[in-house]
Amino acid sequence: RKMAVASKAPGAFSQIYSVLRRMAYNASGFNRYGLMHDDVLYETPDVEEALRRLPTQLVDERNFRITRALQASGQKKFLPKEDWTKYEEDVRYLKPYLEEVVKERQEKEAW
Repeated sequence: RKMAVASKAPGAFSQIYSVLRRMAYNASGFNRYGLMHDDVLYETPDVEEALRRLPTQLVDERNFRITRALQASGQKKFLPKEDWTKYEEDVRYLKPYLEEVVKERQEKEAW
């Protein structure tokens, strides 16, 4: 009987974690300006190098989102709700490039 309860715990924890992540995402506010998580990363040297490696289309899409967000923020308005970035649509487009840059830097430091 105890095993049955224990086996349900990871699923329940996963559901709670998912709900909390969604709540934190919505509370952050950047999605109301149509931005994605990777649009608002603090630009460290690693992030700057990853951004330099992005394909042109991703750079153009990122620049559009940032420009639109700055314009809305300057007007002290959020975008219409249909233009908000939804949690499910937020793609970590910079992650593979950033991981590559960090790995290369760590290899250089180890050398």
